[in-house]
Amino acid sequence: VTPPTYLGMPGPRYAELHCKTNFSFLEGASHPDELALRAAELGLAALAITDRNTLAGIVRAHGAAKDLGLRLIIGAEIHLSDAPAVLLWTTDRASYGRLSRLITRGRRQAPKGEFHLTLDELAEHAEGLMCGVLVGDALEPQLDGTCASKLAPFREIFTDRSYLVAE
Repeated sequence: VTPPTYLGMPGPRYAELHCKTNFSFLEGASHPDELALRAAELGLAALAITDRNTLAGIVRAHGAAKDLGLRLIIGAEIHLSDAPAVLLWTTDRASYGRLSRLITRGRRQAPKGEFHLTLDELAEHAEGLMCGVLVGDALEPQLDGTCASKLAPFREIFTDRSYLVAE
């Protein structure tokens, strides 16, 4: 797939870091392979699949991204019971394993179809993961003094691997 050009120049090198597939029921609509194809058509530098409390879309996204030559970032949107929702991205195979164990733990200690995980439990599996704290979206921006307070507990856990994510 040839990246698009604008006014004869290469398109922007943008990476989508928060993308849900149809495995995030009632939140994402497209299949992982469709998202990978569209990302490649747009010339994105990378695509992160971050389904809610699951890695279910990763396998199909990986196959499609590999076929398309698209860099895939593996992650998940994790909803904690005692802190704001966060995006977690893996940095290597070991951190992928920790994210998998973290999600398994959140699923096992909740009724079927639900998820329960605390900030302390997240801290136990944080090594090698990058963290993006969700601070708002287009409908409910929260870019004010509360950002620092939302980021603080994650800064303690993830240090320089923690970021604010505004959408």
